[in-house]
Amino acid sequence: MSDEKIETDLVPVHGGRDTLVDRTVALSKRAAFLKEAEALPSVRVTRADLSTVYRIADGALSPLEGPMRAEVYHRVLAERHILVGGKAYAWTIPLSLPVTDAEVASIGVGGSVAVRTESGDIVAIVDDVEVFEWDKSAYVKQVYYTDRFDHPGGRQVEQDDRSRLLGGELRALPQPVHPEYGQYMLSPRMTRAYLRDRKYERALAFQTRNPLHRAHEYALVAGAERLTRAGYFTAVVLNPLVGELKGDDVPAAMRMRTYRRLHDERLLGQGDKDEELWRGVGYDLSEVFELIGLDIKMFYGGPSEAVMHAVYRQNYGFSDLVIGRKHADAPYEDGTPIWGDFDAQQIFEDLRGALSIRPCNIGFAAFYESLGRVDLTDDHPDEKPVSVSGTKVREQLKAGEHPDPRIMRPETAEILIEAYRG
Repeated sequence: MSDEKIETDLVPVHGGRDTLVDRTVALSKRAAFLKEAEALPSVRVTRADLSTVYRIADGALSPLEGPMRAEVYHRVLAERHILVGGKAYAWTIPLSLPVTDAEVASIGVGGSVAVRTESGDIVAIVDDVEVFEWDKSAYVKQVYYTDRFDHPGGRQVEQDDRSRLLGGELRALPQPVHPEYGQYMLSPRMTRAYLRDRKYERALAFQTRNPLHRAHEYALVAGAERLTRAGYFTAVVLNPLVGELKGDDVPAAMRMRTYRRLHDERLLGQGDKDEELWRGVGYDLSEVFELIGLDIKMFYGGPSEAVMHAVYRQNYGFSDLVIGRKHADAPYEDGTPIWGDFDAQQIFEDLRGALSIRPCNIGFAAFYESLGRVDLTDDHPDEKPVSVSGTKVREQLKAGEHPDPRIMRPETAEILIEAYRG
């Protein structure tokens, strides 16, 4: 392999930039930064929006250099792209900071504002500020493809009492390191450097917000084996979302314990992977399996969010992203679906702007007795798989019972049972 190939990133930064955006203030300048911020009017961000602040700052949302101003925000809603140098780049969820009328009253147009957490800590400054109205009905209709608000994304917007949006240029302090899983939270620059150093030819990321059943896990395995079978030395990266989630989702710290066990004990694909394939290439799946967390806001936005998941991953340097059945899905409160099972895959066929990362479309998977392992259901049209509802699995875990090991690995179940007891 040539030196040129080794040193070249697998995918470019989104938006046609040569390098990732960097709006992070050095710790050596923190004292002066805080002094400056203390003299400014303030706005407060929720824990969910705080993730967006940090991801703009570290380049995960390149080419954004701050929360979107009105022109960019409305273009994303209407046309589903951003413009950079006259070229359109795919973008499906606009990102500005919600603010209250009381906060707006103290902000001067074109001035600066300090960004604080819900507890009052200063985390950022937005310069050259612009404030505009938040049309929540238009937002929900364009992002979620529905006029209804009775779903997690709609409720998230409806229950937010802020009615204005703020855009401008961001400067942010570094994100504090999480005491339990901070070692797995690599920045986009660190991830790109890691992929280069390992000389990977492709890098496949898998998005999840849940503890993994074997069928979920197999979506990553199947994608990895598809690329490996095609001849690519592929990084296989479990890239879970650890940002703020809705109340009934499993907390990040608990989920990260299950992912770490899957990684550290080399369990990914155990009993389900194609052993002959891995013997043939001369290394094991476990040797290219990586765990890198990603702190981003969850919108429960189905197809729109699938595209944004791809934007984040492209900026992290991943060349491919698993897009599965019901990706980022959440139904209406009456249980009926908002989108079709594979709408999140189909949206990539009609993007309104450039996107370099490739979707790796994977269908549903389940355990088949005829094989004694998990496989894709498309390959077994006439066979009934082993099936247990997610509700039943949660009931078993809360009761201290291990679900069927064909559904969930005992190692994952043990952690969840202990967490539910706690």
